[in-house]
Amino acid sequence: MSWNDVLPLIFMAVMGLSLLAYVVLDGYDLGVGILLPLATDAEKDIMVSSIGPFWDANETWLVLGVGILLVAFPQAHGLVLSALYLPVAVMLIGLILRGVAFDFRVKARDSHKTTWNRLFALGSLLASMAQGWMLGSYLTGFDHDRWSLLFSAGIALTLPTAYAMLGAGWLIMKTWDELQLKAVGWARMVLWPMGLALVGISLATPLVSSTVFDKWFSMPEFIGLLPIPLACAAAFYAALHTLNKPRVVAAGYGWVVFASTVLIFMLAFLGLAYSIYPYIVINKLTVWQAASAHESLVVIFIGTAITLPAIIAYTIFMYRVFWGRASTLSYGPGH
Repeated sequence: MSWNDVLPLIFMAVMGLSLLAYVVLDGYDLGVGILLPLATDAEKDIMVSSIGPFWDANETWLVLGVGILLVAFPQAHGLVLSALYLPVAVMLIGLILRGVAFDFRVKARDSHKTTWNRLFALGSLLASMAQGWMLGSYLTGFDHDRWSLLFSAGIALTLPTAYAMLGAGWLIMKTWDELQLKAVGWARMVLWPMGLALVGISLATPLVSSTVFDKWFSMPEFIGLLPIPLACAAAFYAALHTLNKPRVVAAGYGWVVFASTVLIFMLAFLGLAYSIYPYIVINKLTVWQAASAHESLVVIFIGTAITLPAIIAYTIFMYRVFWGRASTLSYGPGH
């Protein structure tokens, strides 16, 4: 392959990394928001505190991913965002609700705090469902027949359970005592729905896309791809086994639940990447057809080579500084 052929693949990989980082990192704080109505008022403060230093920065990865789509693959950007105009608008409304509610709930009077908590949870749910619809629409090539719409609706209804599982795993690591036990119970509650949803999506995707079917169910590819579902099953079992052993969680191994869920997300993403390659819009645009001119990509590459390491370094630094158990979120009178 020449440099002209490789450069679009590099940008596709960076965009994929950005979106995967966003789904995992913003996924857990969306999950915490979805779980918020199940907690007491005091527990809500600790739950919001657990994501306080991270949630805004987590969304940087979404900006990076969409930015690369815009500048490196402008044809795909126009096609994708025009087809997903409504769910993107709903997602942005959800993210705005979260941002406003996050700040106002801290300063609000007790009589108004419940409203802001509800808006925070609603924003989290709206953003999660909108992302599910966007994923379903993308996998069906933005078709609008009945089965494609049902498929998109199915993912929109089930993706929040996966985010809630990430959120519960995060709370198991970041909280203690009664709230930690509640988080274990919430994780048990959403683990099986998440697992069934992922299996359902995995089985339905080849049925709605002949391209995906051909890539997964031909030999010897089928044998070579078996480790992906097997590893997902092993990660699911690790999370289930840990959740059924409260003493193991209390001993400090609750991180296994979160790590197992993240591994499932990563494997699902790997399977998705394999399914759609070499398309950036399945059955419509390949990576090379959608890419900007080579000269433009070279300039964008220089900027990305500076920006991406900086974002990664900042993310690592931020998590190192603010790692540890959460405490009640509060602002001093001078803020």
